Amino acid sequence: MACPDGNGQLTTRGEETTNWLGTFNMRFDETSDLSNCFAQVSGSGQASGGACGAVSGPARPLKLMYNMFGMAMYAVDTLISQPVQPMSFCPSSSVPVPALVPVTPSPKLPSPPAFVPVTPPPTMPSPPAFVPVTPPPKVPSPPAFVPVTPPHKVPSPPALPILPPMPPFPFLEASACPYGKWMMPEYRCYWKVVSPDTKVGVVFGLLAARKYGMEMTLWEGLNGRGEAYKTLLREGTTALLNSYNSVQYPYNPLGVVERMNWALMAGSTRQVLHTALSFMKANYGFGHPASTCRFTSCTPN
Repeated sequence: MACPDGNGQLTTRGEETTNWLGTFNMRFDETSDLSNCFAQVSGSGQASGGACGAVSGPARPLKLMYNMFGMAMYAVDTLISQPVQPMSFCPSSSVPVPALVPVTPSPKLPSPPAFVPVTPPPTMPSPPAFVPVTPPPKVPSPPAFVPVTPPHKVPSPPALPILPPMPPFPFLEASACPYGKWMMPEYRCYWKVVSPDTKVGVVFGLLAARKYGMEMTLWEGLNGRGEAYKTLLREGTTALLNSYNSVQYPYNPLGVVERMNWALMAGSTRQVLHTALSFMKANYGFGHPASTCRFTSCTPN
């Protein structure tokens, strides 16, 4: 990969060989913009100008895929090209090509005679159908008027007192709160299932304990930022607390733990950021109009 320097001259920034999957990956621990750089596949020294396989293509510019949390990913188009037809000095295929057999055109059939429309004879109008006339029904005479004596008026029961409204059930309401709300002292009473001192390995399992350490607590996990795995732990811990607090949260507690372990097991920074972003959207109520933070202060005024 080559990038222009201050004088506009291209200088080599790094070289890398292909991995066992046939792809090329480079990583730089810096914050400079690489959108003006170019990547090109160079020969290994074993191929010659008369090689019949794939050859190196032209240099391609780097394309920015995403840039978030202090990390950026770039990609390039295809770097290896192959000719449509092999060169004259390349070996031909061992499979014989069948000879072309001339096809004799079929004899032309005579066209059918022209169609002459036949005009049908005019039809005679049919006589109108006989419709019997039914006499109108006889209207019965109205019944004789009989005065109705109103019944004895029953006194209405006394009005019932107005009862106070039923208290709400927080667990049944749709609620989703970001990590900052869970760190406020006035909302500490909502930590009901787990406490801030609960170990991360106890909640999320052995993979999380190996990644974050046996002594890492949930409270320390909420303070993580600036790095993909710390962001995953912060949003995953917040998602677990929201799933315990509201039954209408998009993820249940078991689903949060499973997605955390899938991201840690994948070992891919892109998968870690994707899982953290999914948790973050749910914690801020995106995709669920009724999901807002319904915390009320635990301390009396």
